[in-house]
Amino acid sequence: MAKSSDGSGTVIIKKYANRRLYNTESSSYITLDHLATMTREGRDFKVIDAKSEEDITHNVLTQIIMEEENRGQTMLPVSFLRQLISLYGDSMQSMVPQYLEASMDAFRRNQAQFREAMEGAFAGGPFAELAKRNMAMFEAAATALKTSPLGSVIPGMPGMPGMPGMGAKPAPAPEPAKTSSEVEALKAQLAAMQEQIDKLK
Repeated sequence: MAKSSDGSGTVIIKKYANRRLYNTESSSYITLDHLATMTREGRDFKVIDAKSEEDITHNVLTQIIMEEENRGQTMLPVSFLRQLISLYGDSMQSMVPQYLEASMDAFRRNQAQFREAMEGAFAGGPFAELAKRNMAMFEAAATALKTSPLGSVIPGMPGMPGMPGMGAKPAPAPEPAKTSSEVEALKAQLAAMQEQIDKLK
């Protein structure tokens, strides 16, 4: 009788004649979706025929791939499938499994290295430094804008005075002494603005 584990952490799955799968570790019936999840989680399992105790893991894994492909999550291009089929019965057939396994191992290693590189880049790499520099430049520009004369004519900017007549009070700032002609010109401008405001009302 098969045990729930073969001593190496491999979970034993029984497949009965009615196609039901039984997880001997959890003592429950499962589906191909459960086996797919276990595969993604890195859990090792072995599927055996409940009657003959034959190892049918390969057949079940192939069935899982077919189920995934039928759901529209296609990963196997038609050209690849054609080439794979053409290798059955070929003199190189015995080398194909080892080649595919080595290729997938290399792909997984590259995938892990790519993820680590991306995480490192945004955690403390050059991208993080670039982001910090951009943020510092943005804050410096915002500070300069707030203290410049332009800040007094941009309404709604945080920490900046608004336009006259927009409900915001102008920020007090020391002004140099003006000549009489400048004062008269300012009075004329204020009168013109007041006239425009009255028209809008």
